[in-house]
Amino acid sequence: MDNNSNCGCWTILRSSVRSCKSSDSRNSTTSITRSSLVYDAATESRYLNASNREMCVADEGRNSVSEDPNSDAVAPENKPLHQLLQFSFQELKAATGSFRPDSILGEGGFGYVFKGWIEENGTAPAKPGSGTTVAVKSLKPDGLQGHREWVAEVDFLGQLHHPNLVKLIGYCIEDDQRLLVYEFMTRGSLENHLFRRTIPLPWSNRIKIALGAAKGLAFLHTGPEPVIYRDFKTSNILLDSEYNAKLSDFGLAKAGPQGDKTHVSTRVVGTYGYAAPEYVMTGHLTSKSDVYSFGVVLLEILTGRRSMDKKRPSGEQNLVTWARPYLSEKRKVYQVVDPRLELNYSIKGVQKVAQLAHSCLSKDTKSRPSMEEVVKVLTPLQHLNDLAILNYHTRFSQTGRRRFPPPGKRDRKTDSGHQPNLNQSKATVRDSNLTSAQHHCK
Repeated sequence: MDNNSNCGCWTILRSSVRSCKSSDSRNSTTSITRSSLVYDAATESRYLNASNREMCVADEGRNSVSEDPNSDAVAPENKPLHQLLQFSFQELKAATGSFRPDSILGEGGFGYVFKGWIEENGTAPAKPGSGTTVAVKSLKPDGLQGHREWVAEVDFLGQLHHPNLVKLIGYCIEDDQRLLVYEFMTRGSLENHLFRRTIPLPWSNRIKIALGAAKGLAFLHTGPEPVIYRDFKTSNILLDSEYNAKLSDFGLAKAGPQGDKTHVSTRVVGTYGYAAPEYVMTGHLTSKSDVYSFGVVLLEILTGRRSMDKKRPSGEQNLVTWARPYLSEKRKVYQVVDPRLELNYSIKGVQKVAQLAHSCLSKDTKSRPSMEEVVKVLTPLQHLNDLAILNYHTRFSQTGRRRFPPPGKRDRKTDSGHQPNLNQSKATVRDSNLTSAQHHCK
């Protein structure tokens, strides 16, 4: 413990015996004894294989307090050390305007997330609109996500660094207060964009988000000490101003199997509708459990439907059960595409996404792809321009214009003196598109 005294007393924080702070932590960073996975741009070409771990260097030497007490990882000498800011409760209270209700960004089993502002180079609060915008997660004393999950969040996000993981800026542990401070994600969660916005999320953005999330999972799975995310879902995928996806909420993350072990045995936790069936049945957790969850999210991105929706007819409430029969047949897959996209999606992109989702959702875990393989499939889909609407217009121009009058004449009466049925016209266009797409697949 003496060797850790200059690095934040991580072990003490873990056991929740007491909190500890460096005497000068108010306006400077507090080193925490953690190993660090640092993103290296060169790994992008190798689909985000993790680099070597880094260690916090104490005055007496290097110390690791990872989940594996026998870890023998060594810090590269030429790598920068990662440091987390340690905030006081009063600083975060001031930064969020006393945790005003109108600053709430979201709520979960853990508690509320508030929007706040801090000075750029320290922990001091800043005026709204100035300094650095942050998201402050406050743990309820009686929250479903207890102190153990709070520590897991700091544990993993304190050591994992990658463009597709949300950045943890710092934390507060003071008396019974437990708070975490993250970078602020401008566009909120994928869940909001898919299910709560009136304007549909464009197809190109959906592919970009799916790819970014896949890269985040691939990074977690391929490190020297693999991590299983265990709670992959749309509400945990946050978006910045450019729709770059970042995984958040690592409270349920678990160190993956190592050596000869094939799985980790653990209590079954997560979100109903996303959890892999073999994990629910046996409690055996592997990276392929995350792959299944990714397949569910990919289905939500494709269909615009929630993984579980009790408001739908009985045969359609479970998204995987409803959509699975359509995914393996090219001619049927267009029937499950989010209707709000109309014809603004890539024909080949839809086919590839459907095939990929079908593979990820395989009941045989060995048949599911790795997340590195998922990244390889999704990467070229960003550049496809074979939009269904263009395909439709091409076929429409070849078959003549009698069936569908030009846009400027659609509000005129027909020869029989009746207004055209616009709803019927839209349905006809969609049916024509399905026929066109099916013809394209031959």
